[in-house]
Amino acid sequence: MNRTLYTVLLYLGVPLIFIRLWLRSRKASAYGQRINERFALNLPELQQGGIWLHAVSVGESIAAAPVIKALQQQYPDLPITVTCMTPTGSERIQSLFGDSVQHCYLPYDLPCASKRFFQRLRPRLGIVMETELWPNHIHQCAQFNIPVLLANGRLSERSARGYGRFPKLVAPMLAQLSGLAVQTEVEAQRFIELGARPTAVSVTGSIKYDLQVSAELPAQARTLREQWHASARPVWIAASTHEGEDAVVLAAHQQLLQQFPNALLILVPRHPERFSSVYALCMEQGMSVQRRSTHAPVHTEHQVLLGDTMGELMFLYALADVALVGGSLIEHGGHNMLEPVALAKPTLTGPHYFNFLDIARQLSEAGGLQEVADASELTDAVAQLWSHPAQAERMCQAGQQVLSRNQGALQRLLDMIEKQLEIKF
Repeated sequence: MNRTLYTVLLYLGVPLIFIRLWLRSRKASAYGQRINERFALNLPELQQGGIWLHAVSVGESIAAAPVIKALQQQYPDLPITVTCMTPTGSERIQSLFGDSVQHCYLPYDLPCASKRFFQRLRPRLGIVMETELWPNHIHQCAQFNIPVLLANGRLSERSARGYGRFPKLVAPMLAQLSGLAVQTEVEAQRFIELGARPTAVSVTGSIKYDLQVSAELPAQARTLREQWHASARPVWIAASTHEGEDAVVLAAHQQLLQQFPNALLILVPRHPERFSSVYALCMEQGMSVQRRSTHAPVHTEHQVLLGDTMGELMFLYALADVALVGGSLIEHGGHNMLEPVALAKPTLTGPHYFNFLDIARQLSEAGGLQEVADASELTDAVAQLWSHPAQAERMCQAGQQVLSRNQGALQRLLDMIEKQLEIKF
């Protein structure tokens, strides 16, 4: 498949796009809003001549936050435009940066929409987080002489095989990138084999290691637990869960309650459209649940705190004694286990963490991450860590050593950005 055939198929798929938006809007109404932006129509007022950064959804928006903050400090006169593709990503961008950045959805990869968007924005530089690459957008940037950097690039073996099925589409797109800042040597080789120019590829490490935790966060969490009279209560969190994982987590919590009758689970679904269904699941299982969105206190009788808010995940991690990172008990690929590690929490993952293989390998080898396969292993792991504080502390220290050892990717990425801006002007 070449780009022409890809474009024809994409145009033919536009009715399906509308159907998909309609179906998703039935669960999350935000998908039915701002549809014009997805076709580069009725865009907000946008200053030209700045930096455009694309972060597809929530995870990439969080990873991009330190990059954006650094760019704002280093280039205060350049407007920064941040795009995404999901309502949750949009909400996170707006909550993190407000009016300090320009923001809209990135249009679908249709040539007419792409051309309208880049004619309107005319950035000096484009930065795409991780592996959110679109052939027509990259081609349009090349037409407008806009250099594009891939930042924090990652490419699993499975994704590489998928891209490899379409060499006539993927190779020209990768060759048009001005630079690829990738996380590991293995991923660098995968990008080169798919068509990236070897001279454009740099191994910078993962900027996820450059996570900065507010010094006030642990203190705020301690204060809230004191207000809940839960300072001595065993608390664990299952964060960023997907459909199919909540039942496993709740089964583990039922077993833990037999050993620790006052245990509290903080359960945080990844997507807001699942908040109500997960709440209903907790109630079906006879759990006493408090919803975080009510901001009501958690009492002794509450067995589950449902994390049904946005932008609070790090604070909810700070409230817990042990953390399970979701998206890993099913074949989703996991989420960023460095967030609880940065907060000095003993961290667990399911077996499906293929999106974070290098991070997981380093943490596991150091003793800072434990893998669990099912509800029984999850129960045993949490109980063990609650019962043996010294073991939990060793896990925390090991994880933080891995975090410290790998920091510096953000500065290496900023150096690449500076060089691209110098070349451009």
